[in-house]
Amino acid sequence: MTEFLIQTVWFVPLYGIIGSLLTLPWSLGLIRRTGPRPAAYINLLMTFIGFLHGSLAFRSLLNSPPQQLSLEWLHVADLSLSIVVEISPVNLGALELVTGMCLLAQIYALGYMEKDWSLARFYGLMGFFEAALSGLAISDSLLFSYGLLEVLTVSTYLLVGFWYAQPLVVTAARDAFLTKRVGDILLLMGMIALSSYGTGLTFSELEAWAANPPLTPWECSLLGLALIACPIGKCAQFPLNLWLDEAMEGPNPAGILRNSVVVSAGAFVLLKMEPVYTITPVTSDALIIVGTITAVGASLVSLAQIDIKRALSHSTSAYMGLVFIAVGLNQVDIALLLLLTHAIAKAVLFMSIGGVILNTHGQNMTEMGGLWSRMPATTTAFVVGSMGLVCMFPFGTFWTMRRWADGFWDTPSWLLLVLMGVNFCTSLNLTRVFQLVFAGEPQAKTRRSPEVIWLMAVPMVACTILTLLVPLMLQRWQLLLTWSSIDFANRPATVVWSMPLLIGSGVLGLIVGLLFKPNRSLSRPTQFYKRFVQDLLAYDFYIDRLYDVTVVWAVTQLSRLMSWIDRYIVDGVVNLTGLATLFGGSALKYNVSGQSQFYVLTIVIGIGLTLVWFMTTGQWTTIVEFWSERLA
Repeated sequence: MTEFLIQTVWFVPLYGIIGSLLTLPWSLGLIRRTGPRPAAYINLLMTFIGFLHGSLAFRSLLNSPPQQLSLEWLHVADLSLSIVVEISPVNLGALELVTGMCLLAQIYALGYMEKDWSLARFYGLMGFFEAALSGLAISDSLLFSYGLLEVLTVSTYLLVGFWYAQPLVVTAARDAFLTKRVGDILLLMGMIALSSYGTGLTFSELEAWAANPPLTPWECSLLGLALIACPIGKCAQFPLNLWLDEAMEGPNPAGILRNSVVVSAGAFVLLKMEPVYTITPVTSDALIIVGTITAVGASLVSLAQIDIKRALSHSTSAYMGLVFIAVGLNQVDIALLLLLTHAIAKAVLFMSIGGVILNTHGQNMTEMGGLWSRMPATTTAFVVGSMGLVCMFPFGTFWTMRRWADGFWDTPSWLLLVLMGVNFCTSLNLTRVFQLVFAGEPQAKTRRSPEVIWLMAVPMVACTILTLLVPLMLQRWQLLLTWSSIDFANRPATVVWSMPLLIGSGVLGLIVGLLFKPNRSLSRPTQFYKRFVQDLLAYDFYIDRLYDVTVVWAVTQLSRLMSWIDRYIVDGVVNLTGLATLFGGSALKYNVSGQSQFYVLTIVIGIGLTLVWFMTTGQWTTIVEFWSERLA
């Protein structure tokens, strides 16, 4: 039985597809009497079966070597394309994280979207969402992963645009889709280049190929930059980071997955391609630069947001930036730990704010307050999720940062400063959100705000407990460092003081957030420099306007130029050819007289003109020499 579960673990992504297909009668309106809830129950059942299947396989394979399952689906000449699935503790652990979060999010959605008339359509889309994420978790093929990333892009577009009657939602879905497509196209170009260089498209084959690539350094650099473009888009990294902010217009249950496991899926593909990035330092440096800019910039931008979902979504981009830094430094184990701890903590935060949004019918934090006494379970979940996200003992991020900054790696000074800055801004931002939403006096929208219903409370409490159990999970998987394993006497000063500084930055952010009471009024500061900084951060450093005057302007001008060329040059040549044909036909019709002597005269004149042309252009001697050789 155990071997059967392991060998059939590739079927787990299909559970989500089956659930989506079974909901079609309700999604299409063919069944109306029962309402949309049976569709939700079917998807929940299939997700639970997938979670149970993966859990049993994961427990059986926890201490076993990796296995591979391959299915060849195209073989033409010397081209062989296969769908390869890797069964290993890491892949199955990622699969369990995906299916577990999908299960909790779908239970949560039953309460959050209880009165939505398109509940069946939402669960059908969530099934495809889950299938793409589960497939990425166990995929060992770059080609297969690319196809799943495309499915993930389409699913994101459909879920962000779920409430398509709102113009802002339509715009957000379009921008999210187009932004991701930029990275997908570059990844496709890199994948085609890899296949043309004679390597296979499985990640194990790429690792062997990267040890001795038959390319010049600049070709390897271009290839690496093309391959990191898709994870940059999927993980909302600079300069493709604006889509995650706009994607918050979609339903919050989808936002739970989007900010926890969807962005992690793009980073997981990045981890698998890490050997290709180490060929030249250009790609590694690009990862570090992109990750640093995003981590620092997104952390600052989150401080100026008054929309509760956007304040947390920018924090997601910041932590994915830390993952990029870890991959650029060839520290894959740190990146995996960051993905795990961040996904669980961020899911708790979005579940807690979902109840607030549902009760207050708004996302503006300046209109909230005093919810801690009215929603104690939600407040507890937010506090636990916040502690799990910052470097606070004994939560998961603390042990991840300790392994990174105080473990086996030599921590450069710039990295310690980046970690301290992100930790300080995250702590300050979460404290600011708590002050505005849960602390203080009740506002007009929060005076009668009850606790969430049990369908939302059960997954939220379960995820809160899971956040508390993360250190025990890491200890069982032997991923924690013991204090005796570090020789502090022979370590640099940056390593010895790294953890006190990181903890101090989190505490400092907490103190600053508690001391400075946030202003609930919408009035802007009168000082120019304060207003400038506020607008700069609130509008994401004006990146969208920078796009308008650079990329959008260039594309617009190029489109106008191509339109002018097509209208006046291409169409002009075609129209000129047509007119010449019409004129020639109209002129030659008068030569059709039926007199043979006139036809002979026409032939003689044509031959004469041809001979004159040959003589004037110097071709006559060539013709004479040609025929002389032929006759000789």
